[in-house]
Amino acid sequence: MKFKSVFILLLFAFAGFTVVYAEDTRTITDMVGRQVTVPTEIDSVLGTSPPTSEAVYMINPDTLIGLNFAFNDTNYVSEKYRNLPNVGGQQMGNALNYETFLSMKPDIILFGSSPGTNVSDTIDDMQRKLYPIPVVGVIDATNAKEYGPGIIFLGDLLDQKEKASELNTFYDTMYKTVTEKVATIPEDQRVRVYYAEGPDGLKTDPEVSDHAQLITICGGKNVAEVNEKGAGGMSPVSIEQVLSWNPDLILAGDSRFYKSVLSDPNWKDINAVKNKNVFLIPNQPFGWIDRPPGVNRIIGIPWLAQAFYPDLFADMDLSVYIKEFYSKFYHYDLSDDEINDIITSSGLSREKNV
Repeated sequence: MKFKSVFILLLFAFAGFTVVYAEDTRTITDMVGRQVTVPTEIDSVLGTSPPTSEAVYMINPDTLIGLNFAFNDTNYVSEKYRNLPNVGGQQMGNALNYETFLSMKPDIILFGSSPGTNVSDTIDDMQRKLYPIPVVGVIDATNAKEYGPGIIFLGDLLDQKEKASELNTFYDTMYKTVTEKVATIPEDQRVRVYYAEGPDGLKTDPEVSDHAQLITICGGKNVAEVNEKGAGGMSPVSIEQVLSWNPDLILAGDSRFYKSVLSDPNWKDINAVKNKNVFLIPNQPFGWIDRPPGVNRIIGIPWLAQAFYPDLFADMDLSVYIKEFYSKFYHYDLSDDEINDIITSSGLSREKNV
């Protein structure tokens, strides 16, 4: 943090915290309507949940000083970022480790809240415990229909407006390209999809869950008739339930299940297995349709659309979108071989994407 003035706006006299000076600050309205004074130049950030920290990584990774997650595949992540400490967070019912956050002395802390939730008491309590570090409320990136406002807000906050606009344009293009086409598909002709999670494929998420949102966005019909499980999701089901739903297509979230399902006698009578219509969801370095349900899912929109409706999206050059997404969002330039490996490993035919 830079010092430009002798006029003190805020002083925290013990524990070694940085003094913030008037000319070094600005007052903003965060995404939950709070007035917050933050440094004009923000050099270090911590988020309280994976979707929020991921968004920072995509917009301005050099400001991120800690993670709330582990990268699934570090081959696509610079050593500088994959070696950041995991500071934990609030995901899946965990409590925030205030001592850790305070000791790292970030310029700001980003608190991610779900759209439409009242977090005023929670965030005010967090601010008291983390004083004098400003806590900024953001709408976390769990709603794939509304990624734009969060991307633009963080771009403004982190002085990366041009980068945020670039990411938002890519997202907007993917979203409109897919949703406008699938909107023409009659309800009775939509592909019936089962999202198989876990090594045995017997966990899933229903249509109302954030974790399964992309299935509906991309024109699929989620067959899972189960109650939504809180926190991390993954509602348990039985093989009898899956047999009764008899999906046309299965999305595998676990490679172990994907490798075994076509030869598993318990699954052989399901249409998706009979027709070998099973796809492994890519997860390098984050899941493409889930885990976490953040901005990482943007590339899952064209991938899922082509998996669901290969004829309708036959003219979509998925390899071009993948290359562009990794470069812009993950700061990594994929080789042709890496793109080929991602596509073919998921079960899609490379020939459809060249």
